Amino acid sequence: MTSVNITTQKNTVTVNGETSVVTVSVPGPQGPAGSGLVLDSTNKVDGSIIYYDSTSAKFKADATTTKLTIVDGGSF
Repeated sequence: MTSVNITTQKNTVTVNGETSVVTVSVPGPQGPAGSGLVLDSTNKVDGSIIYYDSTSAKFKADATTTKLTIVDGGSF
């Protein structure tokens, strides 16, 4: 992949002796917009499972609900 470094603002671009018009675009948001989904993953651990916590009105991924807590006697 070719990289381009811009150090000075120029009005034309010449590549291999040919002047070309260059259009620069910035990518927009990726994926569909969320529907108010707030995920708190600050305390995530290996095997965390995402669940909804109505007290904080957030989805969480933490040590409270993991693959092990469900397998080892968890209530679901």
